[in-house]
Amino acid sequence: MSTQPKANKVPASDQAWESGELGRDEASVKVSSQSTEQSINDALELQMISIRLQKGLIEDLKMIAELNGLGYQPLIRQILTRFADAEKKRLLRSTLEQVREGHEVDLGEMTDELSLKQA
Repeated sequence: MSTQPKANKVPASDQAWESGELGRDEASVKVSSQSTEQSINDALELQMISIRLQKGLIEDLKMIAELNGLGYQPLIRQILTRFADAEKKRLLRSTLEQVREGHEVDLGEMTDELSLKQA
């Protein structure tokens, strides 16, 4: 009979993964290879950029990200995506209003500039 205490095992479930009971300890961490990381970036069409932000803003973003269960960089991507989508819609509404008022608008040039995707 073994005298070593049994490890507390957490049954695998979606809730255990989502809550972090499973998968967030160092035994679960593995650094991905450069080729795997590049494959992920290519599949998600991610491009590395460099940007300077105020320290306080970064701290705020990290806090908000943690409260939402995200890293701060994915949060920044979400914020920028939401802004870009909203701004494109605002520009299109403005253009539509101009058309309704009888102004000439070059829609081809506008859609090229906005890089609109077909729905």
